[in-house]
Amino acid sequence: MNLLEQQREQRRSLPTPMLFVLASGAAAAVNFGARIALSVFLPYTIAIVIAFFCGMATAFALNRRFVFRDASNSLGQQIGRFVAINLLALLQTLGVSLLLAEILLPRLGIDWHAHEIAHAVGILVPIFTSYAGHRRWTFR
Repeated sequence: MNLLEQQREQRRSLPTPMLFVLASGAAAAVNFGARIALSVFLPYTIAIVIAFFCGMATAFALNRRFVFRDASNSLGQQIGRFVAINLLALLQTLGVSLLLAEILLPRLGIDWHAHEIAHAVGILVPIFTSYAGHRRWTFR
């Protein structure tokens, strides 16, 4: 068995939640990086929303390919359900990001990279609800 085949076998042996965390981490990095780049040209809120969709596309591709490989429902069902669950996650991300950046962090006297801190926390919040939804509904 060559090195590439060994690496594939190791990925298959990781528990589904761990694979989900890895896929989500990659998608979160895309989301976060896109938001920073978009914030150069767009207001914070709009940049969060657009970046979220960049991360969501990444998350769908990675989850379908590496995490929930044995799903039996159709691609169309998976996409529709993935979008539905992620729209709820977008509300969580946006709410937490704005609450932190506009209210809580300024009240605590934190202004150094407040938008980045707030957005990072906002991205992390829906990980658990998204995993539960995708495991039980999107990729069943």
